[in-house]
Amino acid sequence: MASRISDTIKKDHQEIESYYNQILDATDKTEQIRFQNQFTWELARHSIGEELVVYPAFEKHVPHGRELADKDRQEHQSVKEQLKKFQNMDPSDAEFIPTIKALMQDLRQHIKEEEADDLPKLETALPQEQSEQLSTTFGRTKMFVPSRSLPECPRQASVRDGGWPSHRTD
Repeated sequence: MASRISDTIKKDHQEIESYYNQILDATDKTEQIRFQNQFTWELARHSIGEELVVYPAFEKHVPHGRELADKDRQEHQSVKEQLKKFQNMDPSDAEFIPTIKALMQDLRQHIKEEEADDLPKLETALPQEQSEQLSTTFGRTKMFVPSRSLPECPRQASVRDGGWPSHRTD
């Protein structure tokens, strides 16, 4: 049985948190760089996957879903900008740990709202099979998106074309 989309998203959130903790707990620069790369890779792919798959589903299935998706996109943009700064830092930089801590503070607030409010609304609106299909699509999408933060990447996907980037005319 496939996972529902909310379970898949929550699992990703846990992995991101784990990489964050491993950065903080690392005992040397090499280890910090390894987990910095893992953290960056996972968060960048996760964010773009949500923007391309989950947020169009909010728009299509959840009452006031467009406003919800737009709010989440704005939060993602801030996180992506912070991640771009962090991904280019060296662990020996005095701002390395403060930067990742500030990023995680913002990200945790977004995760909390997403898990407590946004995803339950989506799950309520979807039959289990459709939620499982979204989960599969999300996982596949993550395989093909950038693994570094690119704040300039499309932040919005259109429901009209199945959730892939397009130029909006509205």
